Amino acid sequence: MHVSLSCLMKPVLHGYFRSSCSWRVRIALALKGIEYDQVPVNLIKDGGQQLTDQYKALNPMQQVPAITIDGITLSQSLAIIQYIEETRPGPRLLPTDPQKRAQVRMISDLIASGIQPLQNLYVLQKIGAEKLPWAQHFITRGFEALEPLLKETAGKYCVGDEISMADICLVPQVYNAERFKVDISHFPTIKRLNETLMEIEAFKVSHPSCQPDTPSDLRS
Repeated sequence: MHVSLSCLMKPVLHGYFRSSCSWRVRIALALKGIEYDQVPVNLIKDGGQQLTDQYKALNPMQQVPAITIDGITLSQSLAIIQYIEETRPGPRLLPTDPQKRAQVRMISDLIASGIQPLQNLYVLQKIGAEKLPWAQHFITRGFEALEPLLKETAGKYCVGDEISMADICLVPQVYNAERFKVDISHFPTIKRLNETLMEIEAFKVSHPSCQPDTPSDLRS
């Protein structure tokens, strides 16, 4: 059987330690047990390394993450996660049941499209001095929609009792909420799920506090 050399090479993830989109991909890789290399892209240093021509050639949107895997380069965290799901063995990240799979995608999109983009670095830089109340407003608004949905879908995890892409999206968003001083106690289902998930090794090893590019003062 012919095996492409590119399929034998470790994936290379270009990301930033505190990027929630990068963290999603790190969680997925950890859950699947996939070894990979990391190339840090500092979103702050030198005006933002994602804005260089070199990185733009890798990802024209000049955002993280981007991953080189199986001879191709992919960006957009949910597309990367679903590619990993479709090409690698290991724990399922999308349920086999069509209704549960749709619920996972609904929750993932709510977070990845409806909450996170409104408080990413580029947007906050444009907002300027009002960035804290801006981020708090949109995270709270999103969580007010997410909480009742999760009450309906959750078991041990976001959808039933199996870890899924929805959980992969939830944990980095809660981390962002805490960074921006959103009171998570108002969202008991979100709080419970996050605490449960943060006991799992894949979520711990991929945490922003222990990445190759994590600044020394933020390491734990």
